[in-house]
Amino acid sequence: MAMLILPEVFEKTWGRTAQSFWPEAIKKVREQNPAFCFMAEVYWDYEWTLQQQGFDYAYDKRLYDRLREGHAKPVREHFNAELVYQDKLVRFLENHDEPRAAATFDQDDHKAAAVITFLSPGLRFFHQGQFTGRKKRISPHLVRAPHEPINMELQKFYESLLDVLKKSIFRNGKWSLLECVPAWEENNTWDSFIAFAWEGIDSNRVLICVNYSPITSQCYVSLPFPEFAYKQWRFDDLMSEASYDREGNDLLRSGLYLDVQAWSYHVFEIKNLK
Repeated sequence: MAMLILPEVFEKTWGRTAQSFWPEAIKKVREQNPAFCFMAEVYWDYEWTLQQQGFDYAYDKRLYDRLREGHAKPVREHFNAELVYQDKLVRFLENHDEPRAAATFDQDDHKAAAVITFLSPGLRFFHQGQFTGRKKRISPHLVRAPHEPINMELQKFYESLLDVLKKSIFRNGKWSLLECVPAWEENNTWDSFIAFAWEGIDSNRVLICVNYSPITSQCYVSLPFPEFAYKQWRFDDLMSEASYDREGNDLLRSGLYLDVQAWSYHVFEIKNLK
């Protein structure tokens, strides 16, 4: 609860003035251990403030809350923030204070929210029991938990997601939010999509597209890759066996057409077919 000792928060809470604490404390620690990593558990929109005071990372509770609400637009708008800010956010779907993700989200929603959360920039923060679909939240002071059966489907999903995250592009690549537009006139389901791309230093690309809604939706995703022209490209889904070949000129002219079922997603690795 790192924001509680910020002077403005302390005075509002206790009616007493307080000196600034974190900048000097962090400075002193780093004089002894320059590599020490500070992560702030923080709420009430003080994430940027604590980043400015020296924290390496700050909880992204806003993304979690917007994912729980189940609407794509606020989630998509959340990613409009500057990357210098997003790169220092802690992305999570559960922690010791929140209900278990498997108890909060339906299973399909859970997977879609996880793809968005953990394939976006920042620090990926997982909780014990999340990979096996535990539903009972326990006190962090309690060193035991009730027996719960493993959710095999969720476990398999997280194994696939962690395999994807092993790719260096998600640590060293460049991330960008992509624009989604209507697939045809009067089709408003384009607003159900969240899409972003990672570009690696070796020209690798990964495209993440999620239909974060309870209905089947369609859109075109604009791809800002002029080098696609006059070439053919293969889109291999890293989370399934799906694979599609597309002409680069068509992609640049119209974008990538998507027709995706409710709460479903693609994690496309894009390769040039020579």
